[in-house]
Amino acid sequence: MEPDAVVVGTGPNGLAAAVTLGRAGLKVALYEARKTIGGGLRTEPIFDPEIEHDICSAVHPMAVVSPFFRQFDLSSRGVKMLRPSVSYAHPLHNGLAGLAYRVWKQPAPT
Repeated sequence: MEPDAVVVGTGPNGLAAAVTLGRAGLKVALYEARKTIGGGLRTEPIFDPEIEHDICSAVHPMAVVSPFFRQFDLSSRGVKMLRPSVSYAHPLHNGLAGLAYRVWKQPAPT
């Protein structure tokens, strides 16, 4: 197959681009340098085979309100967008950590 478009990188933006192009009727080829797709959304064991780590990803705050994701009605397909109480932490030199967390409630989807 000779593609109409080539997308390099299979992270969330690359996959969104490939889906958008494919839905427009183009033949799309995806290329990823890693063994698995996902870019910054990949999960892999690093130090212990029983503990998986999110590689590169920390917070994807706009995914919940993304028009791209909303068009697929993921919640009716059983996909839950999880939101931890603490989104991420950054260690500080004094042994403490700065935490990022949500203090507002998101309105129900329409």
